[in-house]
Amino acid sequence: MIIYKKITLILIICLIMTSLTGCIKKMADENLLKTVRERGKIIAGVKFDAKPFGFIDQDQKLKGFDVDLIREIAKRVLGDENAVEFQQVTSSNRIFSLISGNVDMVAATMTITSPRQKVIDFSRPYYVAGQAIMVAKDSSVKTLKDLSGRRVIIVLGSTSEINIKQMVPSVKILGFRTYTDAFEALKSGRGDVLTTDDTIIYGFLSENSKYKILKDRLTLEPYGLGFKKAEKTQSFQDAVDSALEQIMQDGTMAKIQRKWTADFIKK
Repeated sequence: MIIYKKITLILIICLIMTSLTGCIKKMADENLLKTVRERGKIIAGVKFDAKPFGFIDQDQKLKGFDVDLIREIAKRVLGDENAVEFQQVTSSNRIFSLISGNVDMVAATMTITSPRQKVIDFSRPYYVAGQAIMVAKDSSVKTLKDLSGRRVIIVLGSTSEINIKQMVPSVKILGFRTYTDAFEALKSGRGDVLTTDDTIIYGFLSENSKYKILKDRLTLEPYGLGFKKAEKTQSFQDAVDSALEQIMQDGTMAKIQRKWTADFIKK
């Protein structure tokens, strides 16, 4: 009987501790907005090599479409456009950065897809790009069908690899972690073409006159802001979504788009 009472007491204590731990964790997870406000800044993951969306300019300052958008969100959520800490992410690690809690959100030319939506949450689309092909001006590649058997350069973790394999199964894929490495591979002749979003290709073309973008777009790529999954960051997501809606409704998004597409994207 004594042993039974001791076991019962231990079980009750364990249940109480488990319940308390769960409650504490739930409170911490569900109050990301409170944490951000107490911290006084949003920690945002952006790309540092994806001109014109996120890049280090010649003056060594981080600039771009996504950078300006996050600053505008910070102004509306925290009252200060400079209340942001930017952390570099790549196509291959941006989702992990969210899941691990290293960043509060990601704005990194990330296409909204069904597989990704199973892992993280997205805002509404804030920009629609198109997957395109970049080649040297003297390249014999003119259309998608010319890629059969060619060496195609992609950035790991992007939708470009999946799309191009589905469209031209015979291509030989060369994958790189960053856009800088991918473009260097194209310039050195390691691959025949580079495929990624047209916005990023236009950024390369603004500084490299020996290359061109093919006319056809292979897909549409709606970009969304990324968040850690589900209820755990819901209050923060709601605040950002509200700010994003205001930005799109009051003309601010159009101003940001004109600022970064006028110089880089030639219609």
